Amino acid sequence: MRKMFRGAAALATAAVAVIALNGTAGAAPADAWAGCPDGAVCIYPQNQNPAVKPTHIFYAYGAHNLSNQFGNHWVLNNQTGGASANLCTGYNGAGCGYLIEAGKGVYADLGPINSIRLNRP
Repeated sequence: MRKMFRGAAALATAAVAVIALNGTAGAAPADAWAGCPDGAVCIYPQNQNPAVKPTHIFYAYGAHNLSNQFGNHWVLNNQTGGASANLCTGYNGAGCGYLIEAGKGVYADLGPINSIRLNRP
């Protein structure tokens, strides 16, 4: 009788552990957008459509120089509080043009783009 009770207890413990692991292992952050974390601006691989997994993730305000980015890429602005981003033809945030508002994305040719600038709200 004691062996049967121990076996049942072990089985119940294992079942609870499996349920607990499965409940959290597949959970993604609620604010992630196409793999882009909340508060970030993300660039995705060339011709990845739809956007799934970013290759570049930027959090800090200011200019970020890019290199070896050619062809069409998704650029998603998942910043909060109305922060925007610009695609710039020059390095260090020079020659900024296209504005990407918070919560928006653009599928753009990054060949002529040499930097991306994250702007405070």
